[in-house]
Amino acid sequence: MKKRTLSWLMTAVLGVGALTGCIASVDIVFAEEQSEETEATGEETEEAENAADETDGSVMKIGAMKGPTAMGMAQLLDDENYDFSIVASPDEIVPMIVQGQVDVAAVPSNLASVLYQKTDKNVSVLAVNTLGILYLVENGDSIQSVEDLKGKTIYASGKGATPEYALNSVLKSNGLDPEKDVTIEYKSEHAEVVAALAEDQTAVGLLPQPFVTTALMKNENLRVALDLNELWESSVTDGSKLVTGVVIARNDYLKEHEADVDAFMDAYKASVEFVNSDTEAAAEIIGNHDIIPTEVAAKAIPECSIVFMEGDEMQTILSGYLNTLNEQNPETIGGQLPDEDFYYKR
Repeated sequence: MKKRTLSWLMTAVLGVGALTGCIASVDIVFAEEQSEETEATGEETEEAENAADETDGSVMKIGAMKGPTAMGMAQLLDDENYDFSIVASPDEIVPMIVQGQVDVAAVPSNLASVLYQKTDKNVSVLAVNTLGILYLVENGDSIQSVEDLKGKTIYASGKGATPEYALNSVLKSNGLDPEKDVTIEYKSEHAEVVAALAEDQTAVGLLPQPFVTTALMKNENLRVALDLNELWESSVTDGSKLVTGVVIARNDYLKEHEADVDAFMDAYKASVEFVNSDTEAAAEIIGNHDIIPTEVAAKAIPECSIVFMEGDEMQTILSGYLNTLNEQNPETIGGQLPDEDFYYKR
């Protein structure tokens, strides 16, 4: 029996982990293949696909990654109206979205655009849930402005991903050439950045929250020198912001459950307000669900830029950010900018 199958190849998933925040560049290659399969194999595949498509009308299935994008959902995690799947990286959550195993998902902002392009526009972005979580840290206090970075070595992880493009944009906006005025050395993991700073006391490190908080708790000599979120906002004129994460919905689910999605958005907005206003209580919930340790969450929440922005405001800041990525490397957003239908407005 011939079956038409969808083959997913993750060629790059960078800068994401249990304590790193949700920053990633994910290039997804979709290839449709014709394959000869036995009748039994075909039936098993069809049964699996049917099971993935089935949803419980009374319970919304939500996917999120460990880090700030899941932290904002703290007040919803024990709500019986929602069934959560908390994963560690984008390569785990992508098939869950495509196969219909989750209805709504919190994902890196550029991944949302990639999914829109590669699923024939079957996802819509509901809201921005995390702004910039990237910070430049150093030993000492020599870095007070972007200009002070000239001649410095900057250790970072996330080559070919959001950290690289955000850093390059901020440097250029402040008159520095990323290739000539600074030396940027990319590491495979954030832990390697911290180790490099310990060896080179004159260097600067680019790290995301909540990993910044973890690093500061372990090394009292480190300090946050510059906030890339603030630097981004001060260097652009289009009203965009550095957008780390968004929440999306599958359109085939959204069409059938628009009222449920709108109710979720109201509950999510209230949860974000709770997390930002009662950090101790929120940190306890976050720790209980093994998103990040409670003690780290309590210190990191104020620095994680957890927000809930929807409608025109969401479109303005997200489209501007995606445009900046598109100018540097279109493949990071799926090859082109998403159209108006990408942005859900209720």
